[in-house]
This record gives sequence, structure tokens and C-alpha cells, in this order.
Amino acid sequence: MNRIKLVSMLEQFFIEDVGDGDLSANSLFPADAIGEMQIITKTSGVFCGGDVITTGFQVMNPSIEVTCLVEDGERITDKQILATVKGPVRSLLTAERVILNCIQRMTAIATKTADLTALLSGTNTRVCDTRKTAPGLRMLDKYAVRTGGGFNHRNGLYDAVMLKDNHLAYAGSIMNAVQLLRTRLGHTVKIEVEIESLAQLQEAIEANVDIIMFDNRTPQQITDWLPLVPPDIITEASGMITEDTIASYGETGIDYISVGALTHSVIAADISATIQLTTQEDGRICR
Repeated sequence: MNRIKLVSMLEQFFIEDVGDGDLSANSLFPADAIGEMQIITKTSGVFCGGDVITTGFQVMNPSIEVTCLVEDGERITDKQILATVKGPVRSLLTAERVILNCIQRMTAIATKTADLTALLSGTNTRVCDTRKTAPGLRMLDKYAVRTGGGFNHRNGLYDAVMLKDNHLAYAGSIMNAVQLLRTRLGHTVKIEVEIESLAQLQEAIEANVDIIMFDNRTPQQITDWLPLVPPDIITEASGMITEDTIASYGETGIDYISVGALTHSVIAADISATIQLTTQEDGRICR
């Protein structure tokens, strides 16, 4: 991940959450209270977010010491300690929720991606994401997909063309849209088009697009139509694809399967944190 962007992102997250100050931590704990936090998972999966832990706490307070005990992409189990963090208790508690929120989501996305990738074992088909990411979290979401063994689709509207039904309705046809775009865009910009019928597939092939997306097509339709596509055109399937059906799509020989559910509806991993005050002899635990 781009560290400059990550720092800026985390700063904004802290501004949103902390506001004028942490009323709970700042009112209860003396400024010189020092503690050690353990970040612990309560579920199994694929961990993602080490840079968020390290950078997040240091953005909050540069004196905090972070030790990550797992690497991104590593399998984790229930009750495993992911990281230890030492520093001023006020800063640890103030930074905790933002950091946990991020790594819980990232770990869930990485785990989901790894699970779907495993279901395509034995094929050459790759799992990729979509633009259905949480606003403001796209960099983290897409990084988590890569961590889980998946691939990124376009990062935004700015780095590739995807022609959908509304674009095609305005242009009148796939051929008209592609020809117009070829005159206005540089040769490095790829053009992808969604197709839903055999006629659209044939027109996309004739227009020599870079990528053809079989949108909401069944595995049987893709199997029947795929031999028509020249080998230099990348193929992708999207829509109606779940854990129960993804293997059958992989068996068609499609190059990529894009899955919006990787990022738009994951359930956050269960990760928590506990603190022990190292400056108090009674070893009191704060949660």
C-alpha cells in the first residue's frame, strides 16, 4: 500500500472518531500511564492489516512501539495474538477502534477471497474484485483482495473503460461506442464491454475490444460462447456467482470472475484488544 495515502487516510479516520479528544480515556487515565495492548483474533481466517496496525498507532503517537506477530496473508486461528503494542494508555485506547475496524474488514475480505480462490483450484481462472468497495476504503479493500490471493479489477473510473448498458444505449451500439472511444483515448487505455447476448458478443469481438464481460450469463452459456472469442481478448464473468456456483464458472475456462461480494457484503472478522497497565503493580486489565 502507498504509505503516504495510508497515513492521510488514518488521520482522517482519527479526526472523525476522536474529534476534540477521547473523553473516556483522557478523563480516567493519567497522562503518564503506560500500558501494553494485545490484539487478539477470535476467529480463523487470513490475516490482513499489519501496516494499518503499525502506521495507525504511530500516527496517533510516534512513541508507541508495535510488534506484529503475523504477516499479511498468513492463516490465523481463534485466540491467536496478532500484535503487541506498548505506549501511553490514552493513545492506545484512542487509536484502538479505528485500527480494529480497518483490520477486521481487511481480514474478512482476505479470508473471503482466499476461500473463493481455493474453490477454483485446478483451473486457470482468477478471482477479482469490483468497484463495490466502501467509500474511502478502496485502497484497503483492494489490498485485502490481493492479500487473499485475488486480483484487482480497475481501481476507479479513471484507469479503464467499462461499457455498460447506459453507455451503449447512448452510443447506439458497441461498435459506435468503441470507435468513438478509440479516437479520444490513448492506446494504453483498455476497453471492456458487458455483453448479455450472443449478438452483443459477436459485435464486441468485431469491435476488437480488450475485455469481454459475460454479465449474468450461466456457466452453460459461457461454455457455448467462449470458443467464439479470439485468444487475445480477455474474458470475464460477473453476476449470479456465489460460493456454490463459482467452481462451475471456473470450469468454463473463463479468464476472470469478478465478485462484488468480496467487498460489498463481507462480515467483519472478530478481532479485539486488551490492555494491561505496566505502570501499576496490581496488573489491572482494561478492555
